[in-house]
Amino acid sequence: MEKVNISEKLAKFSEHWNPKIVGELNDSYVKLVKFQGDFLFHKHDHEDELFLVLKGKFTMRLRTGDVELREGEFFIVPKGVEHCPVAQEEVSVMLLEPKTTLNTGNVVNERTKQKLDWI
Repeated sequence: MEKVNISEKLAKFSEHWNPKIVGELNDSYVKLVKFQGDFLFHKHDHEDELFLVLKGKFTMRLRTGDVELREGEFFIVPKGVEHCPVAQEEVSVMLLEPKTTLNTGNVVNERTKQKLDWI
């Protein structure tokens, strides 16, 4: 058991759209990610995802309408729902999702991270 300092962990990386594992909770990982710009519409057929904004703001695009998220707010994307995170400026986000969750869900392309780093 050890405590995790989120600011220290965020300072260890600068790349966007490349989640880092910082903890493990039952069958889920706690991840940190930074992103800027548009990602891609995708879905996770078997996993829900929690996005908690630590610094900055972003828009979660959904086929049913956009959700604006600011520091201190979180949003849960239910399994099977297409979504696309978009950030005009860099945002730092904590993710809580099952270990089986692939960052690009049902889409596999150059942004897919098959193996995530622990930091």
